This record gives sequence, structure tokens and C-alpha cells, in this order.
Amino acid sequence: MSRLPAVRFSHFLPSLLLLLAGLAAAYVKDLSVFFTSLFNVLPTLVLLLGGAYCAVYRRQRELFLMVTVYIAYFLLDTQTDYYRDHGKVRDDAAVVFHLCCLLLPLMFCLFAVWQERTHLFQDMVARFAVLLAVGSVALGLEQSFPEPLLGWLAAIRWPALHGQWMSLIQLAYPVFLASFVLLVVQYLRNPRPLHAAQVVGLLGIFWMLPKTFILPFTLNIMCSQVMLMIAAAVSHEAYQMAFRDELTGLPGRRALNERMQRLGRNYVLAMTDVDHFKKFNDTHGHDVGDQVLRLVASKLSKVTGGGRAYRYGGEEFALVFAAKTLEECLPHLEEVREAIATYNIQLRNKESRPQDDQSGRQRRGAAASSSVSVTISIGAAERLAEHRSPEEVLKSADQALYNAKGAGRNCVVPFGQNRRGAVRMTANN
Repeated sequence: MSRLPAVRFSHFLPSLLLLLAGLAAAYVKDLSVFFTSLFNVLPTLVLLLGGAYCAVYRRQRELFLMVTVYIAYFLLDTQTDYYRDHGKVRDDAAVVFHLCCLLLPLMFCLFAVWQERTHLFQDMVARFAVLLAVGSVALGLEQSFPEPLLGWLAAIRWPALHGQWMSLIQLAYPVFLASFVLLVVQYLRNPRPLHAAQVVGLLGIFWMLPKTFILPFTLNIMCSQVMLMIAAAVSHEAYQMAFRDELTGLPGRRALNERMQRLGRNYVLAMTDVDHFKKFNDTHGHDVGDQVLRLVASKLSKVTGGGRAYRYGGEEFALVFAAKTLEECLPHLEEVREAIATYNIQLRNKESRPQDDQSGRQRRGAAASSSVSVTISIGAAERLAEHRSPEEVLKSADQALYNAKGAGRNCVVPFGQNRRGAVRMTANN
């Protein structure tokens, strides 16, 4: 099944904002003494703060991404400082710069796709060993064979593909392209804020390198921004883990509690429960039960009328309608209830799952004895004079949900309506 619907612009937004801020700062010509002093220490501060943050949360991959960027910054900053002080480059500037242009995207991509699957200490040792081995070999070649190495790096191997616009060694471009494609594929296969930050960070590095000796403080600013992208992605994912339900993708109960504290004077809360879920789960298995919860969550997330769905816990969901009355919300609740009740779920083995959405729709359209339907019960309540706090309104919605189950399930019951009235409402619909 395609994962492209999980791609979100919000994954890229923090990194893109940092990238744009870095580009804007790099092109500022006249900087005050404060900013020039800040840019000199900014990469080190970002590494210390972001690295400590990653170490506390045991994010080895992100830590080594920052370390890789900082090592390249340190090597190139030494060259740019000499260039600013003496008006000329050092004798080893060319080979050091070309090595960084080749190894930085390579190591950045390597650590970006290196998943943390082993023991944390063993993983850290393995990453450090790779970094040390690559760095030692590069340093040894640069110290022992600088001229042959420079000639090998700067050689134009594909004259037909070389253009006037190329300001990096020719080998760097296929490395950047392969790294970019690999990181994009990684994001599409597993859309995460971190994977989005890696893609944008690589673009920032690609823009930065040709400007290293041209625009002052470009190196300091962009390396800091790339490391900030990684740290921001870690924070973004930590927020998602705390406030978003992993199974359904909906905001979780903690997010609901925060949202309830920001509601105005008029609002409606609805509690939703999957009918006979325990029996269904015991009959068909937990995998199918998870599929049912994802289906219900998907339908509830599309509720109209300005409603917002939350995973409350277990098979229960909550819907929040801000600045609405109960009368305005009931048609939308009835619509989403009916959408779930009329949707047939095809029960199949994992081996026979459809390869894409089209084949899945064809299977759902065909009659099959292995299809089941799911229903939900909904209880709704609005803020009244006797229900001043959101917690009290939520309790009233939960009581209405209890009445909906007592009325035969698969219905919408407003708070204060008796069970017989709920049955008539369902029958009329």
C-alpha cells in the first residue's frame, strides 16, 4: 500500500525556514560586531547544545550527523580564516576543500540512512569507527600524497557532462545526486521530520560549499543551520511521540487535554466508541482490530463541520467542534457515522494484501463472504450553563455515549436525550 499520503509539508517546514533564514543571513553584507562574533561561535554552540540534546535522548544517528557537519566546518573554517588574514589560500587549501566536497555528502548520507538497530553502545562504537577510518585514510593520503590526490580529485572524467556552472570537482556532483535520491527515497518510504530535515540539510550543504570562500560567514551560518535542522527534527519527533497516536496518526489524549483548555465559550464535544470491538478483536485477531481502528480514525479525521478528531484511548475517539452548537454538529456526526457503517472491510491474509489503492478498491467493490462492517456509537454534548468546564462537557458526552450503546448502538445521541428518542432518530435516518 502506498505511503505517499503520509507525506506532510509540516515535516519540511522547520528545516525550510531555517534554510531560508541561513540564505538571508549569508547574503547580508554589513554585519554588526555582535553578529560577526556570534557567527564565529555559533557552530560550536549548536553542536554542544544539539549534541547534548541528542545524547540525552540517545539519538546516535542525529549526533553523528552533527559531528560530521562540524568536522567539515572545522576543516574549512581553518582555510577561510587563513584566507581572510593573509589574502591568499594555504598550500593545502585545494586538496582539503575538494576532500570535504567529496566526503561530506558521502558521510552525511551514510549516517542518515544508517538505522539504529543494534545495542546503543555498539552502534556508537561502529559509527565512530567508520568516521575515524574514513578520516584517517583521508588525512593520511592528504599528508603523504597531496599532489597525486589533488590531481585525482580535480580530474574531469566526463568532459561531455562538465559545464561552466560547475564550481565543485566533478566527482562531487554524482555523489550529491546519489545522496539526494537516496535520502528522498528514505523519506518516501518512511515519512518522518528527521528524514525531511536530512533532505533539506543536504541541499543547504550543496549550496554552501561553492560559496565558502566567496561569501563571508557562509560556512558558519549554513553549518549551524544544518545542525539546527537535525536538532529541530528531533524535537519535532519527540513532540509527535508525546501528542500523536502512533497507530492511527490522530492527535492523542494529551493533545486533546491541551485543546480543551483553549476552547472558547461555545463548543461541542463528542465521544465515539467502536461497537463490539472486543468481540471483533477476539474473533478476527489484533491485526484486523488495528486495521479497524485505523479505518475509523481515517473516517473521523475527515469529519465535516470544523470538527477535529482525537484518539482518546483503546477503541474510543473524541471529536471537538469549536464555536459550534449541538444542533449544527449533529448532521456532521450522523454523516461520519453512516460513512463508517456503510464501509465494508475485506478480511484477507497478509500475503494477499493489494499492492496499490486501485487493486484495493477493486477488491472492495467485488462481493466477498470475508467482508465485515464496523459501526460506531456517538454521544455528543455542548457547553451549557451547568457545564462550565470542558471536563464536565466531556463527561456529559461520555454519558450520552453510554445512552447510545443502550439504545442499540450505531447511532448518535445528544446529551439529555433518552434511549427511546435515540432509537427513533436512528430509524428515521
